[in-house]
Amino acid sequence: MFDLKARMFNRKAARTSSMWQEIIRSLAPEKGKKIADIGSGGGYFSLRFSREVENEGKVYAVDTNSGFLNFLKNISNKEGIHNIETVLAEQGRLPFINEELDMVFLRNVYHHIPDRVDYFRNLFKYLKKDGKIAIIDYDGKRWFSFHHFFGHYVPEKTIKEEMKDAGYRLIEEYSFLPEQSFLVFSNPK
Repeated sequence: MFDLKARMFNRKAARTSSMWQEIIRSLAPEKGKKIADIGSGGGYFSLRFSREVENEGKVYAVDTNSGFLNFLKNISNKEGIHNIETVLAEQGRLPFINEELDMVFLRNVYHHIPDRVDYFRNLFKYLKKDGKIAIIDYDGKRWFSFHHFFGHYVPEKTIKEEMKDAGYRLIEEYSFLPEQSFLVFSNPK
C-alpha cells in the first residue's frame, strides 16, 4: 500500500506542472552540501537533490511514515545511490545528532506541522550559519480545490509571519508555482 502511494506522490512531483526543474534550479543545491527533505514522501526530491550534491554531499529524507522511507531505501539501493539517509521523524522532532545542514526543504508539508513556530525555532541547531529553509506549500487561493476544501494549505502571509516569529528572515520569494507559495528563509545566526 505504501509503495502505491509513494509511487503516486512521485508521479505527481515529476509532472511538468509541478515545475520540479524550476524548483531545483531556483534552489541551486551544490556539490558537497547537506540537505534535509522534510516530508520526503516517495522521495522524488530527495533523489533529485542527491544527484545535485553528488557523493560528497548528503540528503536526509525525513518522514513520519516508515513505509515511504523503506520505499525510498529500495529505490536508492536499486539505483546505487549512497548519499541518501532515511530518517524517521517521531512526535514532530528531527532526530539529527550533531549535524549542520545547508538547507531544509519542505514541499506541501508545512500545513501538516503542528506548533510550527516552535518546530522551526528548534531547527536552528541543525542549520549552518548560512543555512536556509525552503518552504513550498499550497496557498489556498483557489477556493474550489481539494487543498482549500480540506484545509491542506497555509496562506503565504501566515508562513511569513510564523517564520519571522520563529526567528528567520525571508531572503527569496518565487511566484512561478500556480497553486503554491515558494519562500526561502535564512538562519539569522
